[in-house]
Amino acid sequence: MANQFDRARMLGASILAIVAATGATPALAQDAAPQADAAPQDDPASTIVVTGFRAALQNAVNVKKNAQTVVESVSAEDIGKLPDASIGESIARLPGLTSQRLFGRANSIAIRGASADLSSTTLNGRPQTSTGEQRNVEFDQYPAEVVSRVDVFKTPQANLIHQGLVGTVDIRTIRPLDYGKRLVAVGARGVYADLGKVNADSKDKGYRLTGTYVDQFAGDRIGVALSVAYSDEPYQSKEFEAWGYADTPAGEKVIGGIKPFGVSTQLKRLGIQGSVQMRATDTLMLTFDGFYGDFSDKQIKRGVEFPLYWSAAQLVPGSTTKQGNFIDSGTFTNVEAVVNNHGYERKSTIFSGGFNAKYTGDDGWSAMFDFGYSRTDRSELSLETNAGTGPGAGVGAVDTLDFTSGKTGTRFTSSLLDYANPGLMVLTDPLGWGGGAPLGHQEGYYNDRIIDDEVKSYQVEFGKEIEGGFLSKISAGLGYTDRTKSKTPDEYFLNLAGGARSLVLPDQYRLAATDLSFIGVGPILSYDPFKLLNDGVYVKTLNPSKDVPAKAYSVTERVMSLYLMADIKSTVGSADLTGNFGVLAQNTEQKSRGFVNLAAASLVPTTRGATYWDVLPSANLSLRFPSDFVIRLAAAREIQRPRFEDMKVSLDYGYNTASGIITGTGGTPTLRPYRAWAADFNIEKYFGTKGYIGLQTFYKKLDSYVYRDTAAFDYTGLPVVLPPGATNLQGTITRPVNGKGGKLYGFEIAGTVPFDVVTPALDGFGLTGGLGYTKTSIRPGPNADAEDLPDYSRWVANGTLFFEKWGFSARGSVRYRSSFVGQFIGFGGERELRRALSETIVDAQIGYDFQKGSALEGVSLFLQGQNLTDEPFVSVDTDSKAQVRNYQSYGRRFMAGFNYRF
Repeated sequence: MANQFDRARMLGASILAIVAATGATPALAQDAAPQADAAPQDDPASTIVVTGFRAALQNAVNVKKNAQTVVESVSAEDIGKLPDASIGESIARLPGLTSQRLFGRANSIAIRGASADLSSTTLNGRPQTSTGEQRNVEFDQYPAEVVSRVDVFKTPQANLIHQGLVGTVDIRTIRPLDYGKRLVAVGARGVYADLGKVNADSKDKGYRLTGTYVDQFAGDRIGVALSVAYSDEPYQSKEFEAWGYADTPAGEKVIGGIKPFGVSTQLKRLGIQGSVQMRATDTLMLTFDGFYGDFSDKQIKRGVEFPLYWSAAQLVPGSTTKQGNFIDSGTFTNVEAVVNNHGYERKSTIFSGGFNAKYTGDDGWSAMFDFGYSRTDRSELSLETNAGTGPGAGVGAVDTLDFTSGKTGTRFTSSLLDYANPGLMVLTDPLGWGGGAPLGHQEGYYNDRIIDDEVKSYQVEFGKEIEGGFLSKISAGLGYTDRTKSKTPDEYFLNLAGGARSLVLPDQYRLAATDLSFIGVGPILSYDPFKLLNDGVYVKTLNPSKDVPAKAYSVTERVMSLYLMADIKSTVGSADLTGNFGVLAQNTEQKSRGFVNLAAASLVPTTRGATYWDVLPSANLSLRFPSDFVIRLAAAREIQRPRFEDMKVSLDYGYNTASGIITGTGGTPTLRPYRAWAADFNIEKYFGTKGYIGLQTFYKKLDSYVYRDTAAFDYTGLPVVLPPGATNLQGTITRPVNGKGGKLYGFEIAGTVPFDVVTPALDGFGLTGGLGYTKTSIRPGPNADAEDLPDYSRWVANGTLFFEKWGFSARGSVRYRSSFVGQFIGFGGERELRRALSETIVDAQIGYDFQKGSALEGVSLFLQGQNLTDEPFVSVDTDSKAQVRNYQSYGRRFMAGFNYRF
């Protein structure tokens, strides 16, 4: 078999073949992903022009109605005027979709209640790199103002070669010739976070600026579009986090330790999108497009860490109260606290672009070519510094704490120490946790994760329209994707300059104290850890452990795709039958490179991987009745490739103070994708082009899925740092493996209903949204009980009630996600399962567009409120809601601004 690099080079020969056949210059399709046909246009002379949110809904309805697959869509109200901070916020309001929040932002998207790991994302039909170790795109990287439309394909078709198991999100940017008119638009808005300044050196106000330019030249044969969006916005949160809950000798549960934080994040994001379209001939369209994003997320976390039951602290006998076997209040004595001033800085740059062309001949022949390139460079710095009452355990002053554990976490009603006193709380290694450092102590830690991700994609397609038969078109295509993602750790111990074991914080670095009264502690010592490092108060000492380079890995994935697809257009009685059927065959070659600890003195470079085929048939049928009923039936073989970190060859491990043994995590380079047979059945009723109501049902039979299995592991011969007195080298390792036998099924009720279809008296009012129910079941292991897929919610719902008329607009939106078992980073750094509780997010917006003929024609004013009920994010131990592991309060956000089109 020829090397896949050779096959990629053969694509160039295919392009030349197209040129020879068509007599055109090298070019093909405008967009690689499938799109719905444009909705038929009414006679302009008799059309009532609808703009704004109602127009966006009508565009989305038209996309859904004319699509051959099951698809949801959101369009910009006007170009450059989506109403949300990022496209994640907008997508989360689509039927059957919801979001996972990160510091209050819609960061990832769950389709049909399933994990974001089970969906894929493309930009203009091309695969996208991601900023983390997973595949799913972080949507808060993409400003809403540079996006024209987002389509979410819930069923695949053969030429959708970058598909996901539960869906594929395709982000569409502006196509200037398709837009068809000149546009210049600018906008600005101010942002206010009502939690205020959680940390004294943070901000509670920010801003966003946007601009869009679209125009056509040379007799509408050349089009140019450019959009720019810049934001500088604060995010604030108050967070409680538990180490976990300990087992007492009496078989009761009690808090093991906590670390609450006041968190301030400053997000700076630049997004630039540009495209050029050229109608080279009447049959040939060329498109060049690109997106650049520069994302900086700087965060300060200040808090106090209380080692409680899992420490030398004592739980006072007779002080406790219980609910069942859970100790919910009591008193701890001999508590040695650690004051944390941590800094985190995530920086990433994203570039995505490509060349795209389409030939459409007068004789029914068509050809297309698409080339895409995407690259993400990201660094994620964690800078942790500590203060306490003395260097090492049992040295400094101790505290006595009365505690109560409840629905918002653990709170304290008394405290003897002043944690804001710089004479008491000194920079040091408070509990001697840095005993394994080269100097025998550490006052902090510097950990930078560098992630590089690059993907190149090619796609060629030929098609021939057929007249007068059951089949309307035959298409065949070839695609090739080459992706490499790597992680490089850069880690140092932080020590005080001059070898000092402790230091009173100098006056010039002291900031106003951070108030932790939300957990009953009061103010704590505050300073900027970045400034102390830059000024030489801290010095970096290289971490020489082989564990650091052993965390590095690189995964390369090359996929060759071939497909054949036939479009259907026929009649069945009075109804039209449309759709397609086809088959996609993919050959995957995956390799992981990294280091494996095989002996105490060496790191062994290792490369492992696998090669395999997937054959993915699919069929999408739509029966369209004159009464505007549409019945859809779809069936397909679907796959979703595993997370990149699950495919790594490297091994991470260390001594887990919570479990008292060595625990490790690793990857499986031979891991296979999730695989499923799927069927969908939909009934939809449309109201012309205004709205619709529909019932969607789906079933997926999982032949293969990925879960993490924990097994015994002997660490003898590997370099391990054990605490004093520990000798046991028998531990556990957790790795991803392929399971067999599972299912995912459910239904969705969705619609967009303008109330004037009921009575003209309600013209301007309407409702859009949906309700989705999903059930999953897998068996992680031959003898294991059935359980849910991680990160899946049984119920998701969203709805927007709106009014828009005479220039006025108002809307209120609600989205709900039921509880789910999610994957979190645990106390020892390993991934663990916890239950995230249900959440309901409420947003609202009012606005006014100055009407035609007004002196302010083209100006739109608006006021938005997000998370109006201050809904927290809460996770608990899977076996008890009383054992709160994380409670994050984000507060409300308000935005006011304008857009001006001229």
